[in-house]
Amino acid sequence: MSSEHNTHHALKLAIKSVLNIMLVWALATHFGQYFGLDGGVPAIVIVGALITLLNMFFRPILNILLLPLKLFATIIAIIISNGAFIYVVHLFTLRMDPTLIKLEIYGGPWGWIVVAVCFGLANWILKEMFK
Repeated sequence: MSSEHNTHHALKLAIKSVLNIMLVWALATHFGQYFGLDGGVPAIVIVGALITLLNMFFRPILNILLLPLKLFATIIAIIISNGAFIYVVHLFTLRMDPTLIKLEIYGGPWGWIVVAVCFGLANWILKEMFK
């Protein structure tokens, strides 16, 4: 079983290496105005192998270092998504009879952020409750 497991990992590593080498070749061949590489095939193989190795050893460290930024970006995306949803709801209510319904978000951008966060949190709680 262990030998089969090692063979599987070696095959995955070989496939990743070949795909990275092909990526470097494609970039050097088709995107020369952005990606310059001299040295022919040996350079393509070396850079492809280097990308494979750095993906194994350096990328996990980079992911840990950038986790706060990823979390921040995700939170911002969620707030923007919920704000856009509330904005669409607001647009619908503007077309309704103002004696029947009037929806306003006060406080400028901060008010929209607060409402979007509250709306998103409430929707997440409801989604979790009814799983």
